[in-house]
Amino acid sequence: MTSEPAAPPSPLPLLVARTRQVADPGDLIDLLPRDAAPQDLMSWIRDGDGMVGWGRAAAVHTTGRDRFERASRWWRDVAGRAVVRDDVRRPGTGPVAFGSFAFRSTSAAGASLVVPQVVVGRRDGVSWVTTISSAGEIPAPARLSAQPAPVAPTDVTYADGALTGAQWSEAVDAAVRRIQGGDVDKVVLARDVDVVASAPLDARWLLSRLASSYANTWTFAVDGLTGATPELLVRREKGLVHSRILAGTIRRTGDDEHDLALAAKLARSSKDLEEHEYAVRSVADALRPHCRSMNVPEAPFVLHLPNVMHLATDVAGVLADEVSSLTLAESLHPSAAVCGTPTVTAAEVIDDLERMDRGRYAGPVGWMDGNGDGEWGIALRCGQVDAENPSRIRLFAGCGIVAGSDPDAELAESEAKLLPMRHALADD
Repeated sequence: MTSEPAAPPSPLPLLVARTRQVADPGDLIDLLPRDAAPQDLMSWIRDGDGMVGWGRAAAVHTTGRDRFERASRWWRDVAGRAVVRDDVRRPGTGPVAFGSFAFRSTSAAGASLVVPQVVVGRRDGVSWVTTISSAGEIPAPARLSAQPAPVAPTDVTYADGALTGAQWSEAVDAAVRRIQGGDVDKVVLARDVDVVASAPLDARWLLSRLASSYANTWTFAVDGLTGATPELLVRREKGLVHSRILAGTIRRTGDDEHDLALAAKLARSSKDLEEHEYAVRSVADALRPHCRSMNVPEAPFVLHLPNVMHLATDVAGVLADEVSSLTLAESLHPSAAVCGTPTVTAAEVIDDLERMDRGRYAGPVGWMDGNGDGEWGIALRCGQVDAENPSRIRLFAGCGIVAGSDPDAELAESEAKLLPMRHALADD
């Protein structure tokens, strides 16, 4: 019996990209077309600046342990043969690929890189539009105009995902016992929530709500994965690298004076400082082989978000090699902030206790241009729209568990981390 021959590789698209400077187009999310499917809308916005995109000039899907490598190779080959006219010449101009990657190599969610047909960006007061076509065609000029207002979800219902709240608290308790027994130092446990509306979700509504309420996070959309992450896994720009690490969380009360006291408590918490130290160490150790110099602050600061506060550390470095932003993201994934430490053992505990496939939750999400510059966050505070049933979205939240963790407190923290997406799905 002979085996079937392997399928021939798909021919590489010949991209033609044209970037031109334009007048300030206003709110970038307002430009996203009403009739596009959630999988065909892209976003990377922070404090009003960034990029949005729509349509598909090219895309690739990879799975398995080498999903990063094969996606990187595909983009390097595609960008290398692209015909580009770029009048702006900034990071993010010319052809751009938006991407999201599964947390685990065994996940069927795999990885996607999507090259939009239109990208609109704004940075440091400069705005541009890039039009991209495939098969060597000259791209048609993009007409930018505000679209009809997004539609709010209707009749939204919530249901437990893989575990109920009580079952997830039991999983946290089990993780604490393993940590106290010396099996592992830290484990990040996630939970999911299923949400169904009475009509297909308008991804523009979710993005607009997230961008307005959580402006100092990165509001992202790639291949139906939509959210607002406060954690920048890595930025590569002109030979410099930067990463923001978050670990250690406390919920805000809405009272400024009380929140300041809580921030001081967080900054002194031995449990949270221990969790944070593991996360910073894992990122610094992963970046160090690629950098000739690095700056790792000795102590974190407290990052204030509308719903929670985090211990945060910004790590910076000067690159010693020419690796792309995506290769750097691969080297950092999974960090202790989303997996635990030691990594292999923590991942095994996650498999034992979570009872679900995270999909692309807690994996890298972001963008990369033809020069390898780009920004990749960690897909947190997010949900995955069901491609087969666009009325359904699966939400995720996770918490870092260490020896001093309390299951009830961790459940409350997970609820706080679900608030951004719950708020985005509301119609008030």
